[in-house]
Amino acid sequence: MLLALILVWTPRSHPEVDGDPLVEQAADEVQPAPMTPEQRELDREISRIGGTFPGHVGIAVRDIAARRTLHFNGLQLFPQQSVSKLWVTLTALGEVDAGELELTEKVEIRDPDLTVFHQPIREIVRRRGSFTTDYADLIERAITHSDNTANDRILRRVGGPDVVQKFLDDHGLSSIRFGTDERTKQSGIAGLTWTQAYSKGAAFFDARDQVPDQRRSNAFEAYLADPIDGAPPVAIVEALARLHEGKLLSGPSTALLLATMSRTKSGPQRLKAGAPQDWIVRHKTGTGQVYDGEQSGYNDIGLFTSPDGRTYAIAVMIARTRVSIPERMAMMQEVVRAVVNYDTTIAMDRDVDRRMSEEDGTA
Repeated sequence: MLLALILVWTPRSHPEVDGDPLVEQAADEVQPAPMTPEQRELDREISRIGGTFPGHVGIAVRDIAARRTLHFNGLQLFPQQSVSKLWVTLTALGEVDAGELELTEKVEIRDPDLTVFHQPIREIVRRRGSFTTDYADLIERAITHSDNTANDRILRRVGGPDVVQKFLDDHGLSSIRFGTDERTKQSGIAGLTWTQAYSKGAAFFDARDQVPDQRRSNAFEAYLADPIDGAPPVAIVEALARLHEGKLLSGPSTALLLATMSRTKSGPQRLKAGAPQDWIVRHKTGTGQVYDGEQSGYNDIGLFTSPDGRTYAIAVMIARTRVSIPERMAMMQEVVRAVVNYDTTIAMDRDVDRRMSEEDGTA
């Protein structure tokens, strides 16, 4: 069971909305230890930030050392969008650890491999006719640049969506829905059926513009009501914590993925911008489609390590909102600043305890 061994604080003031049954059942079974004053203050801040944001947002913060997760709407399912690329790479690196995949294995990307939306690799294929690289490079592109074509090619190599979901299930993370490939997912959200012609130029956008409003609205609302790639923020931060602790991959594969996440280029003004420069940030963004002025799936998740080595897993996931991009980013940054303030406070407490121990000779 996903949360049976971790502490999750679920205040009664948080809205009760039907979410993932596995997560809800597990959360009901957990009796968290009393919170410290610092944890109570952080919990209040998370609730304030989430409660005042004009949109449907889920926030989860896990203090990995304290084994404590605080959240707002954290048990509900939120669309992941490109956050799910992380699970594809985890599955691929799991196959590396099992001897089933070599990162140096060559792979050719051609027109039939192209997908939709953000795919910088498409320009290389367009110029050259094809592009030969290896899976190490595709992982770098999928994580740091959120390249949809790179990600879907890795997905095909590991065996498809069911294999990724099995990796999650086998590691006790079954509350996270991987969903499907980008072509199927994005065309479905738009009320379309995928055809490979959509991978070229603006063809997808042109086709989407021709979808009748009612069909487009129905598809958009159906996705948000029951996201094929839905995940509870509390499950996301648990997965990040397990990654940090080396519980999902071998040591070398863990180090490789964490280093790759530290080079992420997308979303520099989301969570990352809330952290001081001396913090280490490893993160992955996700961004969904917009319909009728409303954004779906605007996310950022990551691991944040303070200068003294304490690490926090943070997930901020916006299911839907109409507010401006700067307002969304400001909210995400505010969550990180709340965590930084929490870390500063407990670091001061540790310093006081250490000095007192030294003074009375018990250190």
